[in-house]
Amino acid sequence: MPDDTVHDDTVRMPADGSDGRPSPAGPADRPSSVEDLDATRPVTRDWLLGAPDDPAAAPEDGAATEPVHLRDDPSGTATPPPPGEEPQGDGSRGPWWRRPAVLAPVGAVAVLAVLAVAYGADLLVSSGDIPRSTVVAGVDIGGLSPTAAAELLDEELAPRVDAEHQVRADDVIAPFSPLTAGISLDVEATIDSADDQPLNPWTRLVSLFSDREVEPTFTGEETALAAQIDAVAEQVDRAPVDASIVIEGTTPSVTEPADGRALDREGAADAVLEALQSGADPSTPIDLPVEVTPVDVDEAEAQRVLEETVRPALSAPVSVVVQGSEDTAEVSVEAIAASLTFTPQEDGVLAVDIDPAALQTALGDELAVFGSGAKDARFEVSGGSVTVVPSVDGTGVAPATLAEQLLPVLTAPEPRTLTAQLGPVPADFTTEEAQALGIREEIGSFTTNIGNPASGTNIRVVAQEVDGAVVMPGETFSLNDFTGPRGLAQGYVEAGVINNGTFTTAVGGGISQFATTMFNAVFFSGLEDVFHKPHSYYISRYPAGREATVYYDSIDLEWRNDSDTGVYIDTTWTPSTITVTFYGTKRYEIQSISSDRFNQRSPVVQEKPDDGTCKPQSGSTGFDITVTRVFRDLTTGAELKRENFRTRYAAEPVIRCIPPAAPPAAPEETPSGG
Repeated sequence: MPDDTVHDDTVRMPADGSDGRPSPAGPADRPSSVEDLDATRPVTRDWLLGAPDDPAAAPEDGAATEPVHLRDDPSGTATPPPPGEEPQGDGSRGPWWRRPAVLAPVGAVAVLAVLAVAYGADLLVSSGDIPRSTVVAGVDIGGLSPTAAAELLDEELAPRVDAEHQVRADDVIAPFSPLTAGISLDVEATIDSADDQPLNPWTRLVSLFSDREVEPTFTGEETALAAQIDAVAEQVDRAPVDASIVIEGTTPSVTEPADGRALDREGAADAVLEALQSGADPSTPIDLPVEVTPVDVDEAEAQRVLEETVRPALSAPVSVVVQGSEDTAEVSVEAIAASLTFTPQEDGVLAVDIDPAALQTALGDELAVFGSGAKDARFEVSGGSVTVVPSVDGTGVAPATLAEQLLPVLTAPEPRTLTAQLGPVPADFTTEEAQALGIREEIGSFTTNIGNPASGTNIRVVAQEVDGAVVMPGETFSLNDFTGPRGLAQGYVEAGVINNGTFTTAVGGGISQFATTMFNAVFFSGLEDVFHKPHSYYISRYPAGREATVYYDSIDLEWRNDSDTGVYIDTTWTPSTITVTFYGTKRYEIQSISSDRFNQRSPVVQEKPDDGTCKPQSGSTGFDITVTRVFRDLTTGAELKRENFRTRYAAEPVIRCIPPAAPPAAPEETPSGG
């Protein structure tokens, strides 16, 4: 019988009344076709019990019979039973209970055959359609044609993906636009991944009782996504702030601690994609992972220092006298307040000290009665050249010594007096030390144009802070560390910034222009770039691939003086330009080579309700660019080495402001019966 013959559960016998076993006549007497097998009749259970259905077919009484026992013989011939084994009643097989191994496979094969037919029919019927129970991000497309499924995804899922979402990181909630991040639903690819009929029988069976989840496929653009994640990080990231003490005038107070936190950028990108793949409701914020750094000093420690040290220190001035002199100087409460410092320690202690330089500045000429103070050497730039202004040693009371003597007196009750030591007051930075630094010529300079008055104010403030800084050999310069916070208290104002692809304002806006100017001075001086971050979107007033952005305590500009000589920073500000020039000992001629712009990316178009805050933008094309810094010998011009800087700019979105949707009309009142 062919392997694909369908079996039923009825045992049949040939119509001629024989038992269906091979006869001595051999294969010629066997059924030769499926049609021959179909010419059968049902037999009763009596035959299964070993009794012939037709009495006429039974052997006559006394007739000699020689039963034959069929065994598993490769030759297929009959062999007599072994000694001691009783022959079977029909000459070949015993009763049905002696032959379970024959009937069980017959039933199993029959069941499998039925299942095979059902499987084939199910596969045939559903061929060409989306497999049943297929669900994509909550949208059931099972059993639909690919075209109908695509239309349904376009209608129900795509709007949820494209809509502006919100993300939440700790206590920060910010808008997030998948379109601006380069993420959109790829309907065609999603259908391609969903429309393959599963061939596994078990999978098809399970689909009758449960959903078959298929993840949607998205188009993606890493640079645009990273730009949005960075914009969120700028609002989230902060260094840990230990509890401390601030003094306004002469009034001290405790500042509350705040744990540091940093957005897990990779985890944030994963969380956004997972939410979009699940078809999340745009009105539900997407939670982003944040890494927390605990503070060292808590509020209780700061309060202890306030009560035990600071309040007594500011309770009265301290008189300063010297032996052999009737002259007296006074360290006023204001001078004490201006010179106190508070430094968090890893063991949780808030250390109190006095800054000698701050004390000297606060005292002014107060100590002049005891002699003349010292003056440090300094550098002076004139006409493009730099010279050393010599140091001057003095006599009298050294500020550093006075600070050491003053600290233990501050907790004593008034009246408070200390006896200072008169003597030579050496300069902290001598002429010889300044000359040994080798700061004698310009090594690199760069200028950018200022186009916004508010930004210009912030650039002027930061330029004044940095002007005159000396970076020693091997030292790393950090713009954030050097300036500290750049807020209203430090003289900064609100100016334009780019946030989430949208132009807005923030205190300190424009500092990135100073960072870009300084980065180019670093570039052309041949100094080591430690860290810089280009803007997410290209700004045309800057050289492509040679610019930097900063944001206090999260995005910094860092470079290292990897030369054997010092670097002196000179800044020149005008209302329309900012110039940063480095002086030292020139080592290289620097050449900048820019590649063509490649991997260009078109901007997406966003329509936003014109609610009074919407600002239209024309957008810009995103692209990649590689800038090569070539180091050449000063004498021969021969190339010594080169360094590549590859920058990826996201496409800045086009923003169109459209009239806001009209409010829904109020339902008409139905008149009530009188």
